Amino acid sequence: MKSTNYDVIIIGGGITGTSLAYVLSNFTNIKKIALLEKYSQLSQVNSQRNNNSQTLHFGDIETNYSLEKAAKVKEAAEMVAKYITTIGKNEKLYHKTHKMVLAVGAEEIAQLEQRYEEFKQLFPKFKKIGRKEIAILEPNIVKDRDDRENILALCTEDGYAVDYGKLSESFVSHATGSFNLFLNTKINKLNKTKNGYEIATNNGLFEASVVVVCAGSHSLIFAQSLGYGKDFGLLPVAGSFYTSSKALNGKVYTLQIKKLPFAAIHGDPDVAQPEQTRFGPTAKVLPLLERHRYNTISDFLKTSAFTLGGVLSLLKIVSDPIIFRYLIRNLMYDLPFIGKLFFLQEVKKIIPSMKASQIHLEKKIGGIRPQIVDTTKRQMNMGEAKIVGDNIIFNITPSPGASVCLKNAENDTRKVIAFFNENYSFDKYSFNEKKFDKMFR
Repeated sequence: MKSTNYDVIIIGGGITGTSLAYVLSNFTNIKKIALLEKYSQLSQVNSQRNNNSQTLHFGDIETNYSLEKAAKVKEAAEMVAKYITTIGKNEKLYHKTHKMVLAVGAEEIAQLEQRYEEFKQLFPKFKKIGRKEIAILEPNIVKDRDDRENILALCTEDGYAVDYGKLSESFVSHATGSFNLFLNTKINKLNKTKNGYEIATNNGLFEASVVVVCAGSHSLIFAQSLGYGKDFGLLPVAGSFYTSSKALNGKVYTLQIKKLPFAAIHGDPDVAQPEQTRFGPTAKVLPLLERHRYNTISDFLKTSAFTLGGVLSLLKIVSDPIIFRYLIRNLMYDLPFIGKLFFLQEVKKIIPSMKASQIHLEKKIGGIRPQIVDTTKRQMNMGEAKIVGDNIIFNITPSPGASVCLKNAENDTRKVIAFFNENYSFDKYSFNEKKFDKMFR
C-alpha cells in the first residue's frame, strides 16, 4: 500500500471531493493529497447522473434565487462551463442546449415579467419569448394548449446538460502531482490527534494534517462524531423522475414556489439518452442518507434529527401549511396506478397533450438531497451547509450542489492553505486563468 501519511485527505469521491482534488493538486504546492471513496467507483451517490437534475445552474431560470444569489451562482457555474468546454471538451461530459422558464397564466406571467426586468442586466442573453417563438423551440408546449391560456418564457441558448459523474472522473484524471485515489475504502472512525487526524478504514489506517469531508449527508455524522454541528439535523428529501419518449428539445423549468427549497417540476432530455425526456423531481421525505440503500437508515438515526430539538424542529417544518400540502401531494405521485394521474397534471402544465400512458415512474432514477435543519431555531437552513473546524472542513450540501463545485473547491483550498499557516501556497493567478469571468453572459 502507498504511504498512509498525507498532508490533506479528502473523504468522498463525488463532485465536491473530486473538484477539490483537482484544484489542490493543480494549483497548490501541497505535496501529499489523497481521496478516500467507499465505493468501487467515483460518484455513486448524488453525483451519479441518474440521481440529479443534470443541469448546470446559473441562477437565470431558477426563479427562487434572489439577484444576489444568482450573481454568485453565475460566477461559480461559469467556472464549470469553462472546464467542460476546454479541458474536458473531448470527454463527452455535457450537451449544449437551450433552456427556458415557462410561465402559464396571468399571475405567473406578471411574476416572470418582473423577474426579467430585475435580471436582464445580469443575464443579457436572456430573451423574453411568447407563444410563437416558444412553438418554434418547443412545439409540444403549444400543441393542444387552449388559445385563451396565455404563456410566456424567458429563454437562453446557453444551457448545459452535464453528466456530473463523468465530470468527477474527469477531475480525478486531470489531478496531478502526488495525488492518490483509494476506492473501496470505507471510513470506520475519524479521530483528532496531536498532529492532525487519524482515519481508520477497512483498508488500514490513514493520517493527515488536514481533512476535508465531502461525503454529503454523511459529512454531518462525521462532524457530530467530533463534536461539531450538534445543533444540526437532516431532513432527507428524495427526488424521483417520470420519463417519456422524446417530448422536449431542451430544458423547460416552471416557476418555483418561493417558500420551498425543493426544485420546481421541469422537463428535459436525459444527458445520456436524449431520446428520453425526464420530468421531475418529485419530493418526499425518506429516513435514508442514500437513495435505495436501506442500510443508511441507521446512519440517519445517528443525526441530531432524533434529539428532542430535532423532532420538534421536523414537526414544526412539516406542519407549515405550504410545505405540508406540498409533501402530501408529492407522496401521491409515487403511488401505484393513480400516482401518474396526479403527476400528469404537473406535466400537462408543460406539455398539454401528454397522456398518462406516455409517462412512467422510474424506480431507479433520483437521489436524496439533505436539507439541513437548525434544531435551535427549528427551521430549515436554506443553501450551503459547511462546517469549518480545527484543520477540518465538512461539506454537507453545497448549494446548488454540482454547479458550484469549482467555486466551492476554490474556497476550501483557501481555507486549507490557511490551516497550514501559509507554509503552502495557492497559485491564484493560474487558477484565475482557468475562469471565464463574465464571458458567457
